[in-house]
Amino acid sequence: MFLGAPVGTRTLNQLIKSQLLYQLSYRGASSGGQPATPVGFVNSRRAGSHPPCVGTRFGNTFRVTDNFQPRDPQKFEAALRRFDAENARDPHREDGQPRELLYAQRLEKWVLKLCPQASEPLRLAARCQHLCRWQIPRGAYPMTRAGYLKWRADLKKFHAQKATEILREVGYDEATIRRVQDLNLKKNFPADPECRALEDALCLVFLEFQFADLAARTADDKLINALQKTWAKMSDAARAEALKLNYGPRERDLLDRALNG
Repeated sequence: MFLGAPVGTRTLNQLIKSQLLYQLSYRGASSGGQPATPVGFVNSRRAGSHPPCVGTRFGNTFRVTDNFQPRDPQKFEAALRRFDAENARDPHREDGQPRELLYAQRLEKWVLKLCPQASEPLRLAARCQHLCRWQIPRGAYPMTRAGYLKWRADLKKFHAQKATEILREVGYDEATIRRVQDLNLKKNFPADPECRALEDALCLVFLEFQFADLAARTADDKLINALQKTWAKMSDAARAEALKLNYGPRERDLLDRALNG
């Protein structure tokens, strides 16, 4: 059984209800009706302070807080433009856009939904997490488990290095660059709340936009194993978001089996 796996024979709809009840159970009289603190962030919360990655709900949406101000807005915008320009060179297309440019936009959207008060380094890391990924294709490595792990390890280093070059080019200080690198490399996961938020967003992008395509070309047992590993990495807040996504009948059945396996 994987970490945090629901037990028994609950259906996906029952799991959704249980996750909502879980969130409600963490609201106290002093919370003012605010959402519960995700479990992953509890230990990082200082007395009297707000959790670093919890926003305010208005209806069914999150409001990105208005008080985010980069230390140097021109530098921040220059970095984002450079990241986007690099990703716009991706020859692969999805929904009529360069695949990695679209991926960065989706990842940033999930990061800000989970963590509206995201720091400047986290916002930068979200836009460069897969920077120029097409330059190191999976086919360049042996089609084995060891080959896959080597490919993934090399990709993380490659993305971090490319991001570092751009951040230095636009004038970021070394402390900020190291922080973005640490997030790209997922150092200190899951103890680091921002690293956890980034990993949650990566998992949610997979479930929302890549799951169906993978399900169409992957054997059930392999996909169920992948889903279980993905679920084990996610915080309870991210799991609750995942259970709200719209899945096709096959994807819903596979997820149901994974969570009850």
